[in-house]
Amino acid sequence: MSYLVTTAGEPAERDLFDGVDTTWNRVPGGGQIAALLSDAAVRFEDQNPGKTIPLLLKARPLIAAIDDPWAKRKLKELDDALALCAGLWLDATADRAEAVPGSTVKIDLEVINRSHFPIAWTGHSLLANDEIGRESSGGTTGSDGVSGQRHALAYNEPSHMALTWAVPQNEPYSQPYWLRKPHSGDLYEIDQQQLIGRADTAPVLTAQFTLDFDGTPVTLSPPVRYRYINNTEGELTRPLVIVPPVAVDLPANVLLFPHTGSKSLEVKLKAHVPDASGEVKLDLPPGWKAEPASRSFHLAESGDEQTAAFTLIPPPQESTGLVRAVANARGKDLSTGITVMAFPHFPPQMVFEEAQAKLERVDVKILAHKIGYVMGAGDSVPEALRQLGCEVTLLSAQDLAERNLSEFDAIVTGVRAYNVRADLRTNQQRLLDYVREGGTLIVQYNVLAGFFGRGDSGQLAHIGPYPITISHDRVSVEEAPVEFPDPQHPLLLGPNRITEHDFDGWIQERGLYFASAWDPHYQPVLQSHDPGEKPLAGGTLYTRYGKGVYIFSAYSWFRELPAGVPGAYRIFANMLSARGAARAAAASH
Repeated sequence: MSYLVTTAGEPAERDLFDGVDTTWNRVPGGGQIAALLSDAAVRFEDQNPGKTIPLLLKARPLIAAIDDPWAKRKLKELDDALALCAGLWLDATADRAEAVPGSTVKIDLEVINRSHFPIAWTGHSLLANDEIGRESSGGTTGSDGVSGQRHALAYNEPSHMALTWAVPQNEPYSQPYWLRKPHSGDLYEIDQQQLIGRADTAPVLTAQFTLDFDGTPVTLSPPVRYRYINNTEGELTRPLVIVPPVAVDLPANVLLFPHTGSKSLEVKLKAHVPDASGEVKLDLPPGWKAEPASRSFHLAESGDEQTAAFTLIPPPQESTGLVRAVANARGKDLSTGITVMAFPHFPPQMVFEEAQAKLERVDVKILAHKIGYVMGAGDSVPEALRQLGCEVTLLSAQDLAERNLSEFDAIVTGVRAYNVRADLRTNQQRLLDYVREGGTLIVQYNVLAGFFGRGDSGQLAHIGPYPITISHDRVSVEEAPVEFPDPQHPLLLGPNRITEHDFDGWIQERGLYFASAWDPHYQPVLQSHDPGEKPLAGGTLYTRYGKGVYIFSAYSWFRELPAGVPGAYRIFANMLSARGAARAAAASH
């Protein structure tokens, strides 16, 4: 629960707005406006909304005369109400969904007056803007003379205007305002503080229609959109966006080199203009090499795609850096990729990212190579394990029920897998039998049963071969020191020797939903805690079960591995190799 506390002034008795005037009376001259708008509301007829327009027009000059931010906001709302009462259809449609800087876009303006109130179209303009401050026409031309002339709108008859917008050469890509600067975890840097709280970025281009309501000028500003037909959904719209002439994408955010061997890197190129050609190369940190040094490309039509393959050769020693893919086309260096998020419940969104990836040359030894992965609520750990050179198989419900699990060196359950996979809980005994016969099972974090309204109270009752009690305990400070209750524990000794430095560079947190109690068969491997709190040893539990090894680990591998944290790879490799390491240790004795 969160509570509001009175720190100054008279305390509220019935409502937090006790004593606060929220009516038009709070501004000078507002009483007359309130009376007119109240009269308009009382007289409103849903079968004939146009009859309300004269009353709204009487209120308009009174609101416009008030020098108050709320009055300006209410003036826009009043103008929108006028358009709705008149049944006005105002549309600005671009001939494409995507445009590049320096190109031209054809735009069709359309107005329909679906009321009998006398309205004239007297002007128009196009405004390109970046939400706050900057406005420019961007260079517009029209095919007839509506702008500056009076064009009476006949009842229910469309009027059109064709325009051309010259996109400025320096027009920025349509990046969401909260992603224009690099962010750290959940912290975003936004220069224009007025934008914070807006649900979306302002449109690239806005059409301004100047209309005359029987002698009263009103300006309405719908966004310019692209209109298209979907065979299933019918007519749809999407925002006009500014994109690079050639988009450059890399396949992953992190490239891990666990040894000195080379890896293939494919750069994906997509044209947004016809006849795009040039060369693409890789910018690499010192000590890294790419073969060949560059590759040429040619994309004949807008929408064409091409892949340029390179071989990356790491340095022999451990090294961290960034690789950046750069395509030179039409005399410009381009290094921006596009991620499109398209779902039925909101308009398609584009995110523009630098075509760069983190390079990690780190020595990681691993004894397990064939991994079964039970995907839970979704994470990127399988791809991270492939970076270690593992062959990863995503296990289906049928696999868990029927497949010979002994073919896998280790099996890993994904985040919240026991919460969302009933088939996993059903086949838990098969997994435990797999461990007893010599397999390695690693269980990542799961939330308490019933969390988010899902599951039953017994969801996590048998998550391990021996009892474990899951809690809300977590370590949220990513720099929190990590201790080793038993420095000689097998998981810390091989095949990679783990030290406190393997917990350097972690992001966002150490772990979440630790165990709070466990059977004596389990051995705590790691211990950590947030500042001022008690030590938590239930983040990683290890036990031998039959011939195999079971590990419960609520440390945030699902964050650290995709982020390319070297120590996280080394520790997880030890967990995957737990059974093999135990065999190697036994053989050495």
